[in-house]
Amino acid sequence: TDAGDNVGSVFRLALSGTPGTGKTTVASLFERNGYNIISLESLAKKYNCLGEIDTLDDSRPIDLERLCHELEKSWSENPENTIIIDGHLSHQLPCDYTVVLRCQPDILQKRLESRDYTEEKIRGNVEWELIGGPWNDKKDSNGWLELDTSEIRQEVIFESIHNWITDGFKPSTTDTEIDWIGVMEE
Repeated sequence: TDAGDNVGSVFRLALSGTPGTGKTTVASLFERNGYNIISLESLAKKYNCLGEIDTLDDSRPIDLERLCHELEKSWSENPENTIIIDGHLSHQLPCDYTVVLRCQPDILQKRLESRDYTEEKIRGNVEWELIGGPWNDKKDSNGWLELDTSEIRQEVIFESIHNWITDGFKPSTTDTEIDWIGVMEE
Protein backbone atom coordinates (compact mmCIF):
# COMPACT_ATOMS: atom_id res chain seq x y z
CA THR A 1 0.00 0.00 0.00
CA ASP A 2 1.05 3.55 -0.60
CA ALA A 3 2.34 5.45 2.42
CA GLY A 4 -0.22 8.17 1.81
CA ASP A 5 -3.08 5.71 2.22
CA ASN A 6 -2.76 5.95 6.01
CA VAL A 7 -4.91 9.09 6.00
CA GLY A 8 -7.79 7.28 4.37
CA SER A 9 -7.52 8.76 0.89
CA VAL A 10 -4.99 9.57 -1.75
CA PHE A 11 -4.03 13.12 -2.66
CA ARG A 12 -1.65 15.39 -4.53
CA LEU A 13 0.66 17.51 -2.39
CA ALA A 14 2.76 20.39 -3.71
CA LEU A 15 6.18 20.67 -2.01
CA SER A 16 7.20 24.21 -2.84
CA GLY A 17 9.61 26.93 -1.76
CA THR A 18 12.53 29.00 -2.94
CA PRO A 19 15.50 27.05 -4.35
CA GLY A 20 17.77 26.00 -1.49
CA THR A 21 15.07 25.50 1.16
CA GLY A 22 15.34 21.70 1.14
CA LYS A 23 12.49 20.56 -1.10
CA THR A 24 14.35 17.83 -2.97
CA THR A 25 16.01 16.50 0.19
CA VAL A 26 12.65 16.31 1.97
CA ALA A 27 11.06 14.75 -1.14
CA SER A 28 13.73 12.03 -1.12
CA LEU A 29 12.83 11.23 2.51
CA PHE A 30 9.19 10.85 1.48
CA GLU A 31 10.24 8.62 -1.40
CA ARG A 32 12.21 6.39 0.99
CA ASN A 33 9.02 6.10 3.04
CA GLY A 34 6.89 4.84 0.16
CA TYR A 35 5.47 8.03 -1.32
CA ASN A 36 5.43 8.69 -5.07
CA ILE A 37 7.51 11.76 -5.93
CA ILE A 38 7.43 13.61 -9.22
CA SER A 39 9.38 16.74 -10.04
CA LEU A 40 7.63 19.78 -11.42
CA GLU A 41 10.13 19.77 -14.26
CA SER A 42 9.27 16.19 -15.26
CA LEU A 43 5.54 17.06 -15.23
CA ALA A 44 6.24 20.07 -17.44
CA LYS A 45 8.28 17.89 -19.79
CA LYS A 46 5.56 15.22 -19.92
CA TYR A 47 2.95 17.79 -20.97
CA ASN A 48 5.32 19.64 -23.33
CA CYS A 49 5.32 22.78 -21.16
CA LEU A 50 9.08 23.06 -20.62
CA GLY A 51 10.97 25.76 -22.49
CA GLU A 52 14.53 25.90 -23.70
CA ILE A 53 17.39 26.67 -21.30
CA ASP A 54 17.57 30.37 -20.45
CA THR A 55 21.24 31.34 -20.70
CA LEU A 56 20.81 34.16 -18.17
CA ASP A 57 20.03 31.87 -15.24
CA ASP A 58 20.65 28.39 -16.69
CA SER A 59 17.07 27.28 -16.04
CA ARG A 60 14.24 26.04 -18.22
CA PRO A 61 11.07 28.15 -17.99
CA ILE A 62 7.78 26.34 -17.46
CA ASP A 63 4.56 27.43 -19.10
CA LEU A 64 2.58 27.20 -15.86
CA GLU A 65 -0.71 28.37 -17.31
CA ARG A 66 -0.64 25.67 -19.95
CA LEU A 67 0.62 23.03 -17.49
CA CYS A 68 -2.20 23.82 -15.04
CA HIS A 69 -4.72 23.60 -17.88
CA GLU A 70 -3.33 20.19 -18.94
CA LEU A 71 -3.27 18.92 -15.35
CA GLU A 72 -6.83 20.05 -14.64
CA LYS A 73 -7.94 17.88 -17.56
CA SER A 74 -5.84 14.83 -16.72
CA TRP A 75 -6.24 15.17 -12.93
CA SER A 76 -10.04 15.27 -12.96
CA GLU A 77 -10.03 11.98 -11.01
CA ASN A 78 -8.24 11.22 -7.76
CA PRO A 79 -4.81 9.66 -8.28
CA GLU A 80 -4.36 5.92 -7.73
CA ASN A 81 -1.59 6.67 -5.24
CA THR A 82 -0.56 9.71 -3.27
CA ILE A 83 1.75 11.96 -5.25
CA ILE A 84 4.12 14.64 -3.97
CA ILE A 85 5.18 17.22 -6.56
CA ASP A 86 8.62 18.65 -5.83
CA GLY A 87 9.27 22.06 -7.34
CA HIS A 88 9.57 25.72 -6.44
CA LEU A 89 6.41 26.61 -8.37
CA SER A 90 4.39 23.51 -7.51
CA HIS A 91 2.14 25.56 -5.19
CA GLN A 92 0.55 26.95 -8.37
CA LEU A 93 -0.57 23.51 -9.57
CA PRO A 94 -4.07 22.15 -8.91
CA CYS A 95 -2.93 20.10 -5.89
CA ASP A 96 -5.01 19.14 -2.88
CA TYR A 97 -2.49 20.35 -0.28
CA THR A 98 0.60 22.55 -0.23
CA VAL A 99 3.75 22.62 1.88
CA VAL A 100 6.02 25.63 1.47
CA LEU A 101 9.54 25.39 2.83
CA ARG A 102 11.08 28.72 3.88
CA CYS A 103 14.59 29.73 4.98
CA GLN A 104 16.12 32.80 6.59
CA PRO A 105 17.54 34.91 3.75
CA ASP A 106 21.12 35.00 5.13
CA ILE A 107 21.21 31.21 5.52
CA LEU A 108 19.60 30.75 2.11
CA GLN A 109 22.27 32.95 0.55
CA LYS A 110 25.02 30.69 1.94
CA ARG A 111 23.23 27.59 0.67
CA LEU A 112 22.91 29.05 -2.83
CA GLU A 113 26.54 30.23 -2.84
CA SER A 114 27.58 26.63 -2.13
CA ARG A 115 25.72 25.65 -5.32
CA ASP A 116 27.87 28.04 -7.36
CA TYR A 117 24.84 30.05 -8.48
CA THR A 118 25.62 33.35 -10.14
CA GLU A 119 25.50 36.44 -7.95
CA GLU A 120 22.41 37.63 -9.84
CA LYS A 121 20.59 34.29 -9.38
CA ILE A 122 21.45 34.24 -5.66
CA ARG A 123 20.24 37.81 -5.18
CA GLY A 124 17.00 37.11 -7.06
CA ASN A 125 16.21 34.00 -5.02
CA VAL A 126 17.13 35.62 -1.69
CA GLU A 127 14.93 38.63 -2.51
CA TRP A 128 12.12 36.26 -3.53
CA GLU A 129 12.37 34.52 -0.15
CA LEU A 130 12.68 37.81 1.75
CA ILE A 131 9.44 39.23 0.35
CA GLY A 132 7.65 35.92 0.75
CA GLY A 133 7.29 35.24 -2.95
CA PRO A 134 3.89 33.98 -3.94
CA TRP A 135 3.32 32.40 -0.54
CA ASN A 136 1.83 35.72 0.56
CA ASP A 137 -0.92 35.23 -2.03
CA LYS A 138 -2.25 31.97 -0.62
CA LYS A 139 -6.01 31.75 -0.76
CA ASP A 140 -6.51 30.43 2.77
CA SER A 141 -4.64 28.46 5.38
CA ASN A 142 -6.63 25.24 4.94
CA GLY A 143 -4.46 22.64 3.27
CA TRP A 144 -1.42 24.89 3.52
CA LEU A 145 1.64 24.32 5.73
CA GLU A 146 4.60 26.70 5.87
CA LEU A 147 7.80 25.55 7.61
CA ASP A 148 11.07 27.31 8.42
CA THR A 149 13.97 25.06 7.36
CA SER A 150 16.69 27.50 8.37
CA GLU A 151 18.24 25.55 11.22
CA ILE A 152 16.19 22.35 11.38
CA ARG A 153 17.39 19.00 10.09
CA GLN A 154 15.52 17.76 7.01
CA GLU A 155 14.46 14.63 8.91
CA VAL A 156 12.61 16.84 11.40
CA ILE A 157 10.95 18.75 8.55
CA PHE A 158 9.90 15.40 7.03
CA GLU A 159 8.40 14.32 10.37
CA SER A 160 6.50 17.61 10.71
CA ILE A 161 4.98 17.22 7.25
CA HIS A 162 4.29 13.51 7.75
CA ASN A 163 2.54 14.25 11.07
CA TRP A 164 0.45 16.96 9.37
CA ILE A 165 -0.58 14.43 6.70
CA THR A 166 -1.41 11.65 9.16
CA ASP A 167 -3.37 14.11 11.31
CA GLY A 168 -5.65 14.85 8.37
CA PHE A 169 -4.02 18.16 7.33
CA LYS A 170 -5.47 19.97 10.33
CA PRO A 171 -4.31 23.55 10.84
CA SER A 172 -2.03 23.87 13.83
CA THR A 173 -2.68 26.47 16.50
CA THR A 174 1.09 27.04 16.58
CA ASP A 175 1.31 27.91 12.88
CA THR A 176 2.63 31.41 12.35
CA GLU A 177 3.17 33.16 9.09
CA ILE A 178 6.85 33.55 8.29
CA ASP A 179 7.71 37.21 7.74
CA TRP A 180 11.44 37.84 7.20
CA ILE A 181 10.94 41.59 6.68
CA GLY A 182 9.08 41.81 10.00
CA VAL A 183 11.92 39.94 11.70
CA MET A 184 14.47 42.37 10.23
CA GLU A 185 12.45 45.36 11.49
CA GLU A 186 12.48 44.00 15.07
